[in-house]
Amino acid sequence: MKKIPFVTKEQIEKIVKDYPTPFHIYDEKGIRENARRVKQAFSWNKGFREYFAVKATPNPYILKVLQEEGCGVDCSSLTELMISEKCGFHGSDIMFSSNVTPAEEYKKAKELGAYINLDDITHIEFLEEAAGIPETICCRFNPGGVFKMGTDIMDNPGDAKYGMTKDQLIEAFKRLKELGAKRFGIHSFLASNTVTNEYYPTLAGILFELAVEVKEKTGVELAFINLSGGIGIPYSPEQEPNDIAVIGEGVRKQFEKYMVPAGLSDVAIFTELGRFMAGPYGGLVTKAIHEKHIYKEYIGVDACAVNLMRPAMYGAYHHITVLGKENEPCDHVYDVTGSLCENNDKFAINRKLPKIDMGDYLFIHDTGAHGFSMGYNYNGKLRSAELLLKEDGSVKLIRRAETPKDYFATFDFSDEFRF
Repeated sequence: MKKIPFVTKEQIEKIVKDYPTPFHIYDEKGIRENARRVKQAFSWNKGFREYFAVKATPNPYILKVLQEEGCGVDCSSLTELMISEKCGFHGSDIMFSSNVTPAEEYKKAKELGAYINLDDITHIEFLEEAAGIPETICCRFNPGGVFKMGTDIMDNPGDAKYGMTKDQLIEAFKRLKELGAKRFGIHSFLASNTVTNEYYPTLAGILFELAVEVKEKTGVELAFINLSGGIGIPYSPEQEPNDIAVIGEGVRKQFEKYMVPAGLSDVAIFTELGRFMAGPYGGLVTKAIHEKHIYKEYIGVDACAVNLMRPAMYGAYHHITVLGKENEPCDHVYDVTGSLCENNDKFAINRKLPKIDMGDYLFIHDTGAHGFSMGYNYNGKLRSAELLLKEDGSVKLIRRAETPKDYFATFDFSDEFRF
């Protein structure tokens, strides 16, 4: 599948007159259309709701777009709760799925009326002391072992720090019921960034079967089952994208198989997608500013791992388009690098690309989720601006670029070191 940027060279040349590179830019139209596809895929479940994972793209302007499309938010920290509150999310609009959670974060989640998702059985007492037990509560399940689909190992839940064993989850529901909880949810996350239509239906089957057992052993009222995230995107052009309509139908079949016969047909299905919701609809735009010819051919750009650390951290592939040269032959081989004092600060290694000239703009694809949000300030580098390409073609600044003043702001207590 050929990857085509949602902006052209001509558009970028206009944008950089106001907002110099590097910057992340997001496609509002693409985000909205995708949110509607997800909603339609699960429309068979009357309680369905997508809770967008704030950690993927923690920008209030993006959250407002998704809010307008009917999404809630999935939060895992105090600041994510604060951003969501500022956007007008409250009560059942918010899933709070955290781990190793400080008391103040439980207090804030309880204050907002969020659905609190407990990661461990010991958190029951901790939550009770910190904020009290809400009437609706969720617990996170970890089946342990290795998660396989057919002969393929998808992930290793047994090594993951998240969730409870089945016995712990059942015991947790019994305790929570005794402490006054009235409605319950089940949550689980077994694999990350899966590019297969079978993952969600397989996970759903596991959780639906568990739900029936939980009902039989505890008698609690199950309100929702949260399939969390895990639906990925095709970072490489060779990968086939997930089909959310096929995925939704696969989950429906599992629902009909397990939940309906057990009298659980009113249970709502929740999802907590981040990467799938926003990933393909963001790009990092950067300019070629140096070239180097030693043992390899290097192109140096004005972005670095501070702006997108997935390639440096995971060796992750992100496709690159040289804007204006989409139809030229990829007959040059480059390492595309940033300026950090780290040799892994590379966006591409041995990548076949058209000849790159200084001043060319590179569009690094699929940075709409876990792109800007994973940024940091190593080497004193500053994080970039974020822009939104509106449906009418205009561009809106939705986060300004950092300045040195921002970097030094945490020394504001010091008379000796004021910058």
